[in-house]
Amino acid sequence: MKITVWNEYRHELSEEKVAKVYPNGIHNCIKDFLVANGFDDVSTATLDEPEHGLTQEVLDATDVLFWWGHMAHHEVSDEIVERVYQRVMQGMGLVVLHSGHASKIFRKLMGTESQNLRWRENDETEIMWNIMPGHPIMEGIGANVVIPQEETYGEHFMIPQPDEVVMISWFTGGEVFRSACTFRRGAGKIFYFKPGHETYPIYHMPEVQKILCNAAKWVYAPNCAKIQLGHFPEPMMK
Repeated sequence: MKITVWNEYRHELSEEKVAKVYPNGIHNCIKDFLVANGFDDVSTATLDEPEHGLTQEVLDATDVLFWWGHMAHHEVSDEIVERVYQRVMQGMGLVVLHSGHASKIFRKLMGTESQNLRWRENDETEIMWNIMPGHPIMEGIGANVVIPQEETYGEHFMIPQPDEVVMISWFTGGEVFRSACTFRRGAGKIFYFKPGHETYPIYHMPEVQKILCNAAKWVYAPNCAKIQLGHFPEPMMK
């Protein structure tokens, strides 16, 4: 499995508070725990690299793409978004993290212009309830995962109906949120995972790491048949 972890890598360079939590960037934190859990072919890409680090060659070799974005969704090239979109439709797995819900690629895949929600930042506790304990993404996860401090997201979350809601979060302010959802688009599988605000050490948590490792395996489709589209003057069955 070839994994690419994409990150804007802006907050870590411009905000001291974030740099203390992720001194090598969120992308390298994710890469490190993936490698530590047995994924031996993991690379990273960031917004300010040429072609955002997502050349056609890179994407063609990528089986699973992680996506973390927040402050610069508008700076992502439409050409690169289309490139990623086509790869997902042909079977590349996609794991969308936290504020990636508002990214161009997630909105394009969901078919919705606005994917807004309720939110605030005031250090509330988030309890993520495991409502599909038999799902492969929930392997090794108990009844819930408690995140001591996290940005609050609340319904309504303006996304299409997910194929599966794997976890629902409750916050001490009273909000609930569909915080772990799966989708299928074309031949590709997509997992959206809400936790991961940049000022909190979310990706250092073993339970979060376990979920994301499971998600990488779930969205991976190594034997996916290539989708053939367009005009076929001769029948495919002979």
